[in-house]
Amino acid sequence: MDKFKITGLEYIREIEKTPFEERIKLLNTYDILKQGAAIDPEAVAISFFPTGGQYANPEQITYNELITNITRAANLFHDLGIGPKDVITYLLPSIPQAHYVVWGGEAAGIINPINPMLEPKTITEICQSAGTKILVALGETPGSDIWEKAMEVRKNLPDLKAVVRVMGPSDEKNGIYGFEEMLPRYNGDSLDSGRKIDPYDIASLYHTGGTTGTPKLAPHTHYHEAAMTYIMSATSELFKGDAILCGLPLFHVNGTMVTGAMPFSMGAHVVIMTAMGYRDPQVMMNFFKIIEHYRAVTFSGVPTILSVLMDIPLDGADISSLRYALCGGAPLSVELFKRFEDKTGLKILEGYGLTEGTLGSSINQYHGTRKVGSIGIRFMYQDMRVFIVDDEGQFVREAETNEIGSLCIKGPNVFDGYLDEIHNKGIWPKGKEEGWLNTGDLGRQDEDEYFWLTGRSREVIIRGGHNIDPALIEDPIYGLPGIQVAAAIGKPDPHAGEVPVVYVQLQEGAEVTENEIMEFLKNEIGERAAIPKEVIIVDEIPLTPIGKIFKPLLKYDIIKRVYEKELENLNDIINTAEINVIEDRTHGISVSLKINPAQNISKEKIEEKIKEHLARYIIRYNLEIV
Repeated sequence: MDKFKITGLEYIREIEKTPFEERIKLLNTYDILKQGAAIDPEAVAISFFPTGGQYANPEQITYNELITNITRAANLFHDLGIGPKDVITYLLPSIPQAHYVVWGGEAAGIINPINPMLEPKTITEICQSAGTKILVALGETPGSDIWEKAMEVRKNLPDLKAVVRVMGPSDEKNGIYGFEEMLPRYNGDSLDSGRKIDPYDIASLYHTGGTTGTPKLAPHTHYHEAAMTYIMSATSELFKGDAILCGLPLFHVNGTMVTGAMPFSMGAHVVIMTAMGYRDPQVMMNFFKIIEHYRAVTFSGVPTILSVLMDIPLDGADISSLRYALCGGAPLSVELFKRFEDKTGLKILEGYGLTEGTLGSSINQYHGTRKVGSIGIRFMYQDMRVFIVDDEGQFVREAETNEIGSLCIKGPNVFDGYLDEIHNKGIWPKGKEEGWLNTGDLGRQDEDEYFWLTGRSREVIIRGGHNIDPALIEDPIYGLPGIQVAAAIGKPDPHAGEVPVVYVQLQEGAEVTENEIMEFLKNEIGERAAIPKEVIIVDEIPLTPIGKIFKPLLKYDIIKRVYEKELENLNDIINTAEINVIEDRTHGISVSLKINPAQNISKEKIEEKIKEHLARYIIRYNLEIV
């Protein structure tokens, strides 16, 4: 297996003198996993413990068992009627069986992982978009409603061939097959279908975390996933037998690739830290003990995970085995970066990627120069540039050094467009044939060709035509003791369009006030327009299942607060008001108002006064007078 110690772009360009097609040998995930398992069939591939307190007593699966169960799963799906173009959807937490389903599903057909925490309506819509033929779901389990959701979803999928129940019995009369019960019945040595997997066959359909509407489906071919696996494996500091901690969910491309395909391809050891991963409080409390027990060399997470770990004492745990931590998904504050490295002594490698790029595009290199706060240099064979685009998303010119523009990527790992063509409008700045994808992120490239995220195009706060990067507010705030998580967003304003506000979650026991935070920021933020108009302390900032700050919910909250304040001025004519901020497929966000008028107040007067007060805001509203 190729291994490169990347020191910088000069080395990458030297590597790229050899065409990618000459380097990559295995072009589908099944062959990659078979080769990885053959390195040492009796080595431990997966360790799994059910709770954070049971980390020392894991269930362990060898590589021989892993590839056997993957093959059996593929043959089960084939027997249930799955062919190369058929979709298997799964609703599973992070358990070993998820890997059998993912990789066995790709060997038989197309896998479609779905976040089981989504509501049944959204799950149903994704399944309908994907054309799901088999639904795999966790059976009845205390503390989980996955099976109940699966049964509800099933009612709306008339073309479903079967339901496969993980950790539960078969009920074949009702088209339900117990996964663990069925697997031993099937051949574990080879694919019964005799399938020769074409590299350009679709392997997976991952849903993206869109801010509005039903999540979009991003197809990955076997070639995309094979390319990503090769690039990551060849440049990582992970080797045969090394332990990597898995805390991110296995319905997410980071979970399946970084703690799946990549380590499995080289015979490494994946430690699945409970079905809940980082969301399990016991995992976080015992995190450093887990590192010591497994002699783990690395883990990956998002900045909020590192922030939480800062509050967890080492308690004498020996974490000297740690070489590096991968951090991405959101910009990492310089303050948090320094604090975490000082505490642990390991290297943090900030990187960048997205589902549409099959995971990774750039990273600060282990052997090269790391620039704190940057997302590093591009991966080998991954082109990455900053383009200036017009209002339609079309290419205007390449950005100058340090000029902010749209971050765009191109390479063997970049997908060919969303499943639904309607979502592909504006994503190809130079046309699809050129292969350049607009990531939707704003960034710049410095004089050393390192990339820096400057915001998400949809997260930029626009105050009176002036663009404000939320990081200008979020980064300094971590310099104030007692701050756990901070998130800056735009608050609707009748004069400026938007003004910045910041939501703050405090560390446990901290007693910082909103006024203290505001005074601190006034001295720390150099750009006057970026000083927030309001600081809002909340018990908990909403996070996505992988630990990213979920700003849409904060956006909904601030909009609701604004509208509540406006309607308070109409208390003399309004008895009660119900305000709901909702997703709107056409306009993104809209407000639903249900008004109960005061006695003897006409509907016409209510409509007139509400229009007078709300007309200054760009957010649409729907009015119901009851």
